Amino acid sequence: MTRTLAPIRQLALLHPLPDAEFERLRDAIPEVRFVRAGPADWGKAVAQADAVLLGHQGVTVDDLLGAGPGLRWIQTASAGVDRHLTARLRASPVVLTNASGVHTVNIAEHVLALLLGFARNLPVLATAQQRQAWREGPVPDLFEAEGQTLVVVGLGAIGGTIARKAAALGLRVTGVRRDPVGEAPAGVERVVGLDALDTVLGTADHVVIALPLTAATQRLFDAQRLARVKPGAYVYNIARGAIVDPDALLAALASGHLAGAGLDVTDPEPLPSTSPLWRTPGVVITSHTSGQTPRSAHRLVDILIDNLLRAREGRPLRNVVDATRGY
Repeated sequence: MTRTLAPIRQLALLHPLPDAEFERLRDAIPEVRFVRAGPADWGKAVAQADAVLLGHQGVTVDDLLGAGPGLRWIQTASAGVDRHLTARLRASPVVLTNASGVHTVNIAEHVLALLLGFARNLPVLATAQQRQAWREGPVPDLFEAEGQTLVVVGLGAIGGTIARKAAALGLRVTGVRRDPVGEAPAGVERVVGLDALDTVLGTADHVVIALPLTAATQRLFDAQRLARVKPGAYVYNIARGAIVDPDALLAALASGHLAGAGLDVTDPEPLPSTSPLWRTPGVVITSHTSGQTPRSAHRLVDILIDNLLRAREGRPLRNVVDATRGY
């Protein structure tokens, strides 16, 4: 989806940036007035702005549309935009762009950390360390990742990076995306459409969920779909918790059909302390931390500068969200 904008005059920053990145932004686009704003003064900043960098300060898209009559563009600090696509935004002419590309490296490394942690059964060894007990005898349930099959469901920027890094470790990667036609990302041996998802799940030693949350992907991994996964496989969710039915996941783990799950996201979130997932053997929960990286601000400012230059020059913006598709 392509969209262009007239040059931006004032941009309200509703996402904290380190001073060095703020100065880099101002130096790169000197004709734009950048206004840093927080929870107490965001309304005043947005009222005069024609663009906003929206982060996680509790301000919603509808809040912005109500406070900023001149808004033409909202750039999010996250790749996922499911919570931003309100009816009011869909009906407005405001352009929404996301931060796809900011978290590719760190989330891919997070997935591989989980996968290799299961390969060497680090949860068992970590438990022994907490007990200050030197473990004797063979470590159970070890495996070697090299030569195993990884199915990446969702081949966007994050899914593609996971595939490339996993292939470098010797895994055989199958990718699943809405449109299987076209060139496969680096490291992907085979690309299929969502209509073939159930078939390729039966070949998977590992399944990574890297899809956006939309009406079509809500509870995509229900009991029937999880039953299609190869017995003894591992499932990793670094997308949105609502894509996986938590009760179905618990049942698949309890029965032994799945050997384990690496969950950076859950449904609900935060996960209540009463959830049995916390106590289920074979489950590693990382509390939605896969997106954290010391490089995120730098990569986000790269995207912001790029889009501001594109607006200045009348070129199509990068990472424009299609409100119909939901990503």
